[in-house]
Amino acid sequence: MPSSDRTVLELYHDKAFFHLLVDSYRRIVGKPLVADDRDAYWLYHHAPFAVVAHNTDLDPIFIYANMSAQRCFEYDWEEFTSLPSRLSAEVPNRADRQLLLDKVTRDGYASGYRGARIAKSGRRFWIEDGCVWQLMGQDGQRYGQAATFPIIDQAV
Repeated sequence: MPSSDRTVLELYHDKAFFHLLVDSYRRIVGKPLVADDRDAYWLYHHAPFAVVAHNTDLDPIFIYANMSAQRCFEYDWEEFTSLPSRLSAEVPNRADRQLLLDKVTRDGYASGYRGARIAKSGRRFWIEDGCVWQLMGQDGQRYGQAATFPIIDQAV
């Protein structure tokens, strides 16, 4: 699975990574992320909600961002998967973001999250009703954390 060695190249269509995302969500959150007939291609290109994931580095780097997330944050795949995830929030909001991630590490997931984020252009927007969960394999190995949120065009 992906780590800081930049093996994130083609995760957007990677079936194993798709299964890690959806299986860990189902196991940890207790409901499906996508319908059973959906696949990696659909999640990346057509999902009407954002999905992002970062790795387990000390300063985690995004390893996945579907097209909905890329449009929302205004980064393309290469930019997104080079970005430390902390930079998705402005400095004043990073402490709240870190508290959320610490809760996810402790409890497995957190839902109902609301927080301000910043796009590449500097545009501020709200994440509403977000869910963050541990990316964890069936064997218990941690691969990072992932988040999903509905796309709501709402400026801060």
